[in-house]
Amino acid sequence: QVQLVESGGGLVQPGGSLRLSCAASGFTLDYYVIGWFRQAPGKEREGVSCISSSDGSTYYADSVKGRFTISRDNAKNTVYLQMNSLKPEDTAVYYCAAPGQYGSSCPRGSPSWWYDYWGQGTQVTVSS
Repeated sequence: QVQLVESGGGLVQPGGSLRLSCAASGFTLDYYVIGWFRQAPGKEREGVSCISSSDGSTYYADSVKGRFTISRDNAKNTVYLQMNSLKPEDTAVYYCAAPGQYGSSCPRGSPSWWYDYWGQGTQVTVSS
């Protein structure tokens, strides 16, 4: 059974940092593309970042480029999202996701429909 569990969210001041974790079980994470998504109240789920399973290539949404960094630790079967210089508009529930099949490269545009397995989400609130 494929399971993903996010952690690391919380309440932070604008300009602060958080590191989100996506821990995988039931599969070897390093063989999968892993995406990070977020959903704010009243808005559609949007792709934030993605990391490939082949060469470690990454994708970032324009809104987070230069502030967020995705990485993986194969030994811990975990993918991370380091979030720096957080803004109020980053407030959302953050999800990690994996496709139903092995994949090597992040899909173009980071479409949510490409992913089959999702974590339960972790809340990130950026407010003063």
